Amino acid sequence: MGTLRDLQYALQEKIEELRQRDALIDELELELDQKDELIQKLQNELDKYRSVIKPATQQVVKQTELHEHQRTKRQAISAEPTAFDIHDLSHVTLPFYPKSPQSKDLIKEAILDNDFMKNLELSQIQEIVDCMYPVEYGKDSCIIKEGDVGSLVYVMEDGRVEVTKESVKLCTMGPGKVFGELAILYNCTRTATVKM
Repeated sequence: MGTLRDLQYALQEKIEELRQRDALIDELELELDQKDELIQKLQNELDKYRSVIKPATQQVVKQTELHEHQRTKRQAISAEPTAFDIHDLSHVTLPFYPKSPQSKDLIKEAILDNDFMKNLELSQIQEIVDCMYPVEYGKDSCIIKEGDVGSLVYVMEDGRVEVTKESVKLCTMGPGKVFGELAILYNCTRTATVKM
């Protein structure tokens, strides 16, 4: 049998070993949390791209089927509106809605965080910020319905919304997120449903 001193030394070694293991566990838990955040971020990115690609591929399949049935008929699609003169737009005065500096910053940051809008020029982003106005929705409200024609872009100031496509949940979004931009940017119907 060891002496009391030997037993105390062995106990201290075990305590130090447990501390090192606890530190290692803490490091691994932190790394796991970071990886979970990265997975969530990548999942959100993937959901965004799927929401654009799936309607586009469905449209290509439908066009291919139509093309097979009507081979002699040619079609053209243009995303550019042709019913107006570009010079007329220089005289358009955009509406301005006053808002707090915090709201302005939230909108600007949300736009800059959005993959589809972050490459706009700063002057365009400022015009969007100035034109936005507050809208409130109650619990269980449908803000955007998949398939509808859209003319508004939204930025969440507070609360949470659920995004679904064909009744399948894609994600949940909170404050500081832009949604509804695809219908505006690509002149298409709403690609998903967004509910409070």
